[in-house]
Amino acid sequence: MKKTKSETVFLRNGKADALLDYIELKKAASVLRAVNHKLRQRMIDLLEENKKMTVTDIYVKLRLEQSVASQHLAILRRAGVVQTERNGKFIYYSLDKSRLGHISNIVEELAA
Repeated sequence: MKKTKSETVFLRNGKADALLDYIELKKAASVLRAVNHKLRQRMIDLLEENKKMTVTDIYVKLRLEQSVASQHLAILRRAGVVQTERNGKFIYYSLDKSRLGHISNIVEELAA
C-alpha cells in the first residue's frame, strides 16, 4: 500500500476492494487518537450535556488545573472534535457534531 497526500488507496479485503482517500483516513486517525483518552472523553461527555462551555466551566466541573483542561481542549480543537466561539472575553467550546458524524461514517466504512 503506497500512499501520498493526494491519492486514493485500494485495500484488498477478501473478495472486495476498499477505496480509501488517504487524507480523509489520516484525518479520521487523528480524531480517533484525540478521543482515545479518558479525560478527553469526559470533556466530550460534558460538552454533550451542556452544549457549550468555557474552559473555566470545564475545569471546575472536572476538578482539573486550568492548564490541563486547556491542553486537552487544544488537542480536541486541532482534531476538529470541538469548535470555539468568542463572545467578548470568553471563548466557548462546543462539539462539532457534523465533523464527528463524518468521521463516524469513515470508521463504519472501514469496519464493513
